[in-house]
Amino acid sequence: MARSYFSQGCRGGIVMRLQQGLQAQGFAPPVLVQFADGDYGGKTATAVRALQQARGLGASGEVDEATWTAAVAAPLPTLFERCLQLTADFEGHGFGLAQGNFDGAGITWGIIGFTLAGGELQRVMAEIDARAPGKVDEAFGALAPTWRAVLARSVDEQVAWADGISLGDSKARLPPPWVQVFARLGALPVTQQVQIDFAQQKYYAPALQSAQRLGLQTERGIALCFDTHVQSGGVRQPVLDLAATLPANLTEGDRLPLLAKAIAQAVSRPKYRIDVLSRRMCIATGAGNVHGADFKLSAWGLGLFPVT
Repeated sequence: MARSYFSQGCRGGIVMRLQQGLQAQGFAPPVLVQFADGDYGGKTATAVRALQQARGLGASGEVDEATWTAAVAAPLPTLFERCLQLTADFEGHGFGLAQGNFDGAGITWGIIGFTLAGGELQRVMAEIDARAPGKVDEAFGALAPTWRAVLARSVDEQVAWADGISLGDSKARLPPPWVQVFARLGALPVTQQVQIDFAQQKYYAPALQSAQRLGLQTERGIALCFDTHVQSGGVRQPVLDLAATLPANLTEGDRLPLLAKAIAQAVSRPKYRIDVLSRRMCIATGAGNVHGADFKLSAWGLGLFPVT
C-alpha cells in the first residue's frame, strides 16, 4: 500500500490546495460554497475517493503521492511544508490572523506567529515591501500612515502602542479594523511566500542542525525540533546534555518522549511548560491533544520515517 501523506484531521494551506484541485476537476460536492476551507474532513475524503476511483487509484480517501499529483498537478509538499503546517495549526494563526498583546509580544501575526517584540514582524513587513512595493500600504489603506509611524519607533514603543490598542482582559484581541488589514495583507501570495521563506530560514534550517546534534534522523524528530525552535527559540543545553547520555541502541521512537519532556522542563517560565509539553509529546508519540484539539501526525504524513 502506498504511503499516506494527508488524511482526515489535517488542516492548513496544503489541504486548501488539495481542495481547490478537487473542486477545479469537479470532484467537490457542488452544493458546498465553502468546500475549500483548509480542513480535511469527511467531505474532502469523499471527494478524494471520487477522484481516486475516476483515475484508477486505490479509493482510500487518503492522499498518497499519486493522488496528490492527480489532484494538484504539482510536486508533493516537502517535509518542511508539512512541519510548517503542523506547527501553524498548533499556533492557530494562519497567514493573516493578528492578535494583541496577550503575552507581551505586542502584536502576533502570521503563519507561525511573528511578533513585534521579537522583531520578526517588522522584518517580514520589510521583505514584503522589498518584493512588492506598495502592497503593504494598499492592504492597510487608511491605517497605513499610522502603521508606518509605528514602525519608525523603537521596539519598546511599538509594543507599548500595541498594548494600548489591544482589547479585552487578556488583551488578546485587536480592534476589528486592524484585524481586517492584517488579514488582507496575509491573503496576498507575496505575503504568504515571504512568511514561508522566513520560517524556513529562521526556524527550519536551525532545527535541522538541532536534530543532528540530538541524533534524530526521522521526520517526527525533525518536526519536534522545528516546533521547538518556533515556540521556544531553540533547543537548550540541558536537552543536548540529556541526549548525549541516552543509550546508543535506544530507538528514536523511545528517545523522542524523553527529549520532549526535557525540552518542556528546560522552559524558563513554568506557566508555559504544560503547553510546551503537550505540543512536544504530541509530536513525540504521534498523537495528542493540544489546545483542546486532537492531533494525529499521520494526518500530515509525519511518522518515524527516515529523512533522506
